[in-house]
Amino acid sequence: MAHLAGLSPDEVARREERAPGLLERLAQTLAVASPEMFITTGEHPMPVETEEDLVTKMTERVIAEAAAEGRVVLVGRGAQAVLATRSNALHVYVIASKPFRRKVAIERLGVDPAKVDKVIDETDQHRDQYVKRHYGRDRQDLTQYDLVVNAERLGFEGAADLIMGEVKRRRWV
Repeated sequence: MAHLAGLSPDEVARREERAPGLLERLAQTLAVASPEMFITTGEHPMPVETEEDLVTKMTERVIAEAAAEGRVVLVGRGAQAVLATRSNALHVYVIASKPFRRKVAIERLGVDPAKVDKVIDETDQHRDQYVKRHYGRDRQDLTQYDLVVNAERLGFEGAADLIMGEVKRRRWV
């Protein structure tokens, strides 16, 4: 996606699944509505389209291309909204309690224990805002998913087995 968008991988990672704040959106709107109010040296021309919108479009393109290729697992990035009308997509929402998520974030992802609650809360908030802003959907609306699996109760392997059971039931493998 970074290559397609002409951005660095770090910039894409920083922007994906994050909706801009009110001040950032206001500045972008003013820049587009009244470009004469902003002085540019030509070194950094005023974008008509925000980097976030560009990253979102590239993400949608990559999701659509991956889905067109056949069997693929897509995690996040609004894929449930992008592929909402596809009959050959299985939409799964994986849940777990906050204590379990803390443990996984610390042990598997290396998140600082002193910051784990903040990281989890901000990640959830950014994901919710991203899906709401770009697709007008509530990411946590369970009616848009085919399956909701509890990774804490089932374990990761059990959750994967349940998902594969549905894939087999649909005769996709």
